[in-house]
Amino acid sequence: MTKVDVNVIQESDFTLISVVGELDASSSVELDTRLQQCIDNGETKLLIDCVGLTYISSAGIGVFTSRLDDVQLKNISMVLFNVAENIKSVFEILGVDQFLNLASNKEEAIQTL
Repeated sequence: MTKVDVNVIQESDFTLISVVGELDASSSVELDTRLQQCIDNGETKLLIDCVGLTYISSAGIGVFTSRLDDVQLKNISMVLFNVAENIKSVFEILGVDQFLNLASNKEEAIQTL
């Protein structure tokens, strides 16, 4: 079983979620749970720091894509940043980069909100 650390930090005007490790079928449940908690808590601005994300499977991608409806319905801004090139290329190959907001760094992500 792979390990992923998902930390949620409440900053002044947004919620920062940092993801460290590998997102696969078993570990993606942790991220999905944390995202759902943020949505249920009425968070409207989510920044997801992927600087420590080393691998993502289709299940990991599914966490982000399955939350898109919730994000749109509840008018939530969600931006992923510090995404490694190998993970960004997976997003591009699958076409999910068309639906996800991707930013290079935290400053750009905050501006995207």
